[in-house]
Amino acid sequence: MDFAIIMKLLPGILGASLRIATPIALAAYSGVLCERAAVINIAIEGMMLTAAMMGDLVMLYTGQIWLGVIAGVLAGGLMGLVHAFFSVSLNTDQIISGTALNIFAVGLTGFAYRRFLATPTLSRPNPSTLQPIDIPVLDKIPIIGVFFQNRPIVYTMLILTVVIHYLIFYTPWGLRTRAVGEHPQAADTLGIDVYKVRYIDVVLGGMVAGLGGVWFSLEEVGHFDMLMTNGKGFIGLAAMIFGKWTPFGSLLAALVFGLPEAIQINLSSYFPNIPYQFLSMSPYLLTIIVLTGVVGKAVPPAADGQPYEKE
Repeated sequence: MDFAIIMKLLPGILGASLRIATPIALAAYSGVLCERAAVINIAIEGMMLTAAMMGDLVMLYTGQIWLGVIAGVLAGGLMGLVHAFFSVSLNTDQIISGTALNIFAVGLTGFAYRRFLATPTLSRPNPSTLQPIDIPVLDKIPIIGVFFQNRPIVYTMLILTVVIHYLIFYTPWGLRTRAVGEHPQAADTLGIDVYKVRYIDVVLGGMVAGLGGVWFSLEEVGHFDMLMTNGKGFIGLAAMIFGKWTPFGSLLAALVFGLPEAIQINLSSYFPNIPYQFLSMSPYLLTIIVLTGVVGKAVPPAADGQPYEKE
């Protein structure tokens, strides 16, 4: 492939990489919020799937796409509240609780899809996806201008990267969260309400995951399909680990996971004989590599996954 073709494809690859990385990054941020407070959230996939369904359902029956976005985010928060209740209040195994929520989400969304969404009599609003917002001047910059020709949730994800980083590392709330995640007994001794901090973080994490779910149905596709999140919640957890439980590291990892699919999308017309499955499966291979510890040893918060009982 000559240089001219590379330069022609580069903006498209970069833009697609950022777009594809968006739900992965949001899933990773959800994991960061939860695990910084020592609550493992395997249920991110289920939260995203539920939010994608709820967002489409509300949009379809109200005709208001932004109401759908809000409903999806709140649905993710509600799932987070349920996970917090089982994990924090009842001290159930966090892995089992999250897995149960994932299974519940598959059943719930499948029922809602067949009962309320898969009906030919319903007419969808036009447009049924969030529309692109071009940032003047910046969108004209060669190559990187594609980063400023995106849809609202992509921009929101980038803003959340900075906001969550600041909240976790530069605010009293973030200090309490990290204290609860590292040594909840010591935090309790200092007067920090461990249960309250964990509840808030897990619910906020659920809402962020919900925004990632809404990306599928209301920003990317325009409707809900069963199992449409396609494992992106689990890839987000791998991005969180790869990013050392930090928002900026997670964003970088999400871009790495999104790049192969972006390359596949842009190269398919030039190399039609190469099976697209090879590049499409690469994010999942990277996930396996990260989770098996091949890419360096990641150290989670000290109390991650450990239930806490006030003495």
